[in-house]
Parts: sequence; structure tokens; C-alpha cells
Amino acid sequence: MSIRKRLLLSNLGMIVLPIIALLIMEILLGLLMFRVFHLDVESRIETFTQIRFIGIILILILTNGLLTYYVARTIIKPVRELSDAAGRIADGELDFQVKPERRDELGELAESFETMRRKLQEAEELQYKYEESRKELIASISHDLKTPITSIKGYVEGIVDGVADTPEKLQRYATIVYKKADEMDHLIDELFLYSKLDVQRVPFHFEKVDLYAYFEDYLEDVKLDTDVEVELRPQGKRSFFVAADREQLNRVVTNLIKNSLKHMDKEDKLLKVTLKEYGGRIEVTIQDNGEGIPKAHLPHIFEQFYRADAARGKADGSGLGLAIVKKIVEEHGGDVAADSEEGKGATISFTLEKWKEEEDGADLSH
Repeated sequence: MSIRKRLLLSNLGMIVLPIIALLIMEILLGLLMFRVFHLDVESRIETFTQIRFIGIILILILTNGLLTYYVARTIIKPVRELSDAAGRIADGELDFQVKPERRDELGELAESFETMRRKLQEAEELQYKYEESRKELIASISHDLKTPITSIKGYVEGIVDGVADTPEKLQRYATIVYKKADEMDHLIDELFLYSKLDVQRVPFHFEKVDLYAYFEDYLEDVKLDTDVEVELRPQGKRSFFVAADREQLNRVVTNLIKNSLKHMDKEDKLLKVTLKEYGGRIEVTIQDNGEGIPKAHLPHIFEQFYRADAARGKADGSGLGLAIVKKIVEEHGGDVAADSEEGKGATISFTLEKWKEEEDGADLSH
């Protein structure tokens, strides 16, 4: 029942209930005075008038008191509870629950309060995660930059101190210094890109891309540059058109395939790319027969600076490659997932939205 109806009924009750009570009291009092007590007429009328006056006062007090209590319990109490909840939220306390107990305007307000409290709590938890992530990011950057810098300093000191006393040693030291500096430059580029993706400052220029044609060309280059056997498996047809930024798509595929090639430990290396259409999406699956990823690491491989390599005794790479892949795929409106069986290989899949014919000629940049 709405508050308006409740107040209307309460006001009507303040009129109707006393009248009904008075009528009942008049009847009962008349029967009592004129049938039970044997008094003279004048005494009966005087006593009846006095009792009726006292009864009217008691009836008015009782009915008004009950109705006031009813209104207070159904309206004022919930308002006070919401006021207390607002005070607790204002003080930063969010670990409680506002329970709507009625199906009226106050119940709807309580539901809105609960939704607000829950969203504020989620925002606070998210902010805490971001803060922890920021601290971890700073620590990881410091560590990843310090390692090559320390190495560079060591080799430069070797050159200055005359340790590299032959042209061959000098050449080797200089090559290592250049390689470490190049690693730092690559790390800074990836970090810069990831930061821009994180705050959505990378422009995307979507166009119609045929994934089958794209992977035909890409895998042909992989086949020529490596000793890996590659397979392209289109399921059902020979053209898979998606809306994609060609440059960022190339970055995604390059990161994933480089990651696969890096962990291939078999003599006969195999890389399979499968294209599949379902609904309004195209799914790309990249599967290798490498060493695989331990199950414990699978949920974390798309996190920034997370290196499943460390568990394999390796520490190469920036730890941002797969995190960048996830960001770019999400900017395309898709999802990315990983599966693996240790010792048998890993499978990374991502989805992209199909190109819609009505998008021909439209500007999809953002």
C-alpha cells in the first residue's frame, strides 16, 4: 500500500473509528444505565452524560494514539532507518545492508539506498584494487628497469676498467649493452602503450578485415622465417569479415604467436590457427604444441607484469604482452581466454565482432 493511501486511510480512521466507537459506547451504556442499574431518570441522565463525556475523551485518545503509532511505525520508523543509513554511508561505513521491508515509496527508496550502498562498496573495492595494482605496477617497473640498467652498468664498468682488453671482448660487451638498452626501450614502449590503453587514449580506426586472408599472409611469413609447421583451419567457409583496427589486430596476433613460438620445446613444432563463426562473432583460436602453461597460472596470464615464464625458470619478456592483447581485444568488443595442458601445449582464443553490411562506408573510429 502506498504512503498516500495509508495517510488517507489514517485520516479517515480518525473520523470513522471514534464515531463507530461512540455509537457502540452509547448503546452499551444505555443498556447498562437504563436496564441494569435501577436509578431515577434524572440520576440516570446525569450519570450517563458524565460517563459518555469521559468515554468520548478516552475513545479519542485511544484511536488517535493507535493511528499515530501505526503511522509512526509504517512511515516515520523507515524514514529514521534510512536517515541512519545515510549517516553511516556519509561516515564511510559501507559494510551493512539496507533491507526494504515494505512495498511502497519507502520500500523503493530503501531499494535505491541499498543499490547506492552496494555500488559505492564495489567502487571502493575497485579503487582499492586499482591502488594495489598501481603499487604493483610501480614495483614491477622499478624491478624490470633496474635489471638491465644494472647489467649495462656492469659491462660499461668492465669496458672502463679495461676488462674488455681485446677487440672481440669489446665487441661482445658493446653488443650486450646495446641488447640490454634495446630491451629497456621495448619495455618502455610496451608500458607506454599499456598505460594509454588503460586510460583509453589509443585511437582505434575500425575497418572491414578478412581474417582468413590476413592469416594466410601472416602464417606464410611465419613459415618462411621459422621451422614451425603452420595450419590454418577455417570452419565452414573461406571468408571471415570482422570490424577491426588492422594495426592493433596485428599487434594482438604478433604477441600471441611470438608467445607460442617462444615456448615450443618439441622437435616437430606445430602451430594451428582456427577460424569459427558463431552468432555475431568470429572466434580465432591459436594452438601450439609447446610446453604448455601450468593450471595454477592460467587465470593470471592476462594480468599486467604476470609472468608464467618465471615458473619455468625463465624471466624474459616484459610481462605486458598478454595484458596488452586483452586490452586491445576488449576495445574491439571481444573476449580473450586461455586453456592449456602442461607438456602438450597451450590454446589462446579471442573473439571479434562480425562486420555488418550496414557499416560499409561508416566511420567507426574512436
